[in-house]
Amino acid sequence: MSATGKSVRHVVFTGLFAAGTARAAYALLAARPPGGAQTWTRTNHRGEPVTLLEGPAVAAGAVIAVTLAGGARSRPGAAAALAGVGACAFGGYDDLAGSGDRRGFRGHIAALLGGELTTGACKLGGIGATGIAAAAVLGGPPVDTAINAGLIAGSANLINLFDLRPGRAIKVALAAASLGAAAARGAAVGPAAAAGGAAAAAAAGSAAALLPEDLGERAMLGDAGANAVGAVLGAAAAASLPRGARLALLGVITGLTAASEVISFTKVIERTAPLRWLDMAGRRRPARAQGPAPHAPVGPHGAPGPDGEAGSGAPGGLNGATAAAAGGTLRRERPRAAGGTPQPPATT
Repeated sequence: MSATGKSVRHVVFTGLFAAGTARAAYALLAARPPGGAQTWTRTNHRGEPVTLLEGPAVAAGAVIAVTLAGGARSRPGAAAALAGVGACAFGGYDDLAGSGDRRGFRGHIAALLGGELTTGACKLGGIGATGIAAAAVLGGPPVDTAINAGLIAGSANLINLFDLRPGRAIKVALAAASLGAAAARGAAVGPAAAAGGAAAAAAAGSAAALLPEDLGERAMLGDAGANAVGAVLGAAAAASLPRGARLALLGVITGLTAASEVISFTKVIERTAPLRWLDMAGRRRPARAQGPAPHAPVGPHGAPGPDGEAGSGAPGGLNGATAAAAGGTLRRERPRAAGGTPQPPATT
């Protein structure tokens, strides 16, 4: 078998192994939830329980698969595993301990200037430090370390910004992994492309395995899962792409992150027919409004925006029942614990 054939087989096997590992991890966590089921249970816009255990399971599948695929001495594998573990840990901390009062970069910076250290700020700093550490493991000149650190941390945050509707973040991650793998193969960077492809396959396979749970609104990635998937994809790009491509990708990530503070991604998607079709594919039908709409809830992934979407940085918006009545799609309502106490959203 040719070297190319072996590389493709290795990437496919890594993705399949990651998928199986993620499903097994999810089953194990669901059977014995750390701290009890209520610790991980939230209530969505339909008033139905949804678990955050999908996130740790997806992260576990990706990290275990990329570690075994790369081997103990593989710098790309070690960097991707470190990125995934760190992003999952800091994202999970914000999932479970965050108050949700401050969201987005601007919200956390404003809190810091006011002398308040939020869990979201801790997460941002922790993922930033994780990105630097993972980039250092990859090695290379200081300029490459800086670019790679930005890719890893930026990708972790960007995937999380799309976790506003069931299945959306996973769909974006799958598209990003496919594009990244194609770019790496086109760049002809040798073994680095194979290592990056395996890391991307691990993230994609693990996330895809839990896509039915996400689309069915039985579970959600939360910060732990979305940040981990993004970080592993960022590490894959850092390991496999040439400097010019990495700089371009970093520019795109930075631009989208900045745009999320002022532009509603959901409005853009809903106004673009092909994107709207892809976004709705596999999802449950929106719930119908019943009775007077309550106060506009806050989505689990940032402050309400122009359409009530998290992360857009502007106030106001529709709540779930009003959006359904208007014929729009629904976003995930601010999570609540089983006892009814508002819980932290699953992002910054």
